[in-house]
Amino acid sequence: MTAAEQHETIEDSPVGWVAKHIQRYVETDGADGGTYQGVPSLLLTTRGRRTGALRRTALMYGRDGDNHLLVASNGGADKHPAWYLNLSADPAVEIQVGAERFAGRARTATGEERARLWPVMTKVFPTYERYQKGTNREIPLVVIERAPRKESTGN
Repeated sequence: MTAAEQHETIEDSPVGWVAKHIQRYVETDGADGGTYQGVPSLLLTTRGRRTGALRRTALMYGRDGDNHLLVASNGGADKHPAWYLNLSADPAVEIQVGAERFAGRARTATGEERARLWPVMTKVFPTYERYQKGTNREIPLVVIERAPRKESTGN
């Protein structure tokens, strides 16, 4: 996110319990809300593909080295969640993990990478396997890579 974007209003998930989770997370820098059902939780901010507005949601995550992993399960529904459609249109995202906030770039894992990472995420949240078996779509596994930090010019 650019400096100008940092001052834009962020619209939190319209789902009541998710919005409350986000509010607790933000107010406590993740001390309350940093886990959900015992699983690590982060905040993901994307740019709305139709509105251009910043959208924030709370998601369970896993790790692969320095990368953060997300599963676009949508509770096993037959359609992708809005956050996934947004980052597919614009892969520049911001995530908050605890008190740390940083820009990242999202991409969908495919082929061998997805095959390697799927068990990582089903270990984090085993229900993903049931979700996958219950839908005809391949549930996307998203890799968030930290955006390179901009060097200060020192002027």
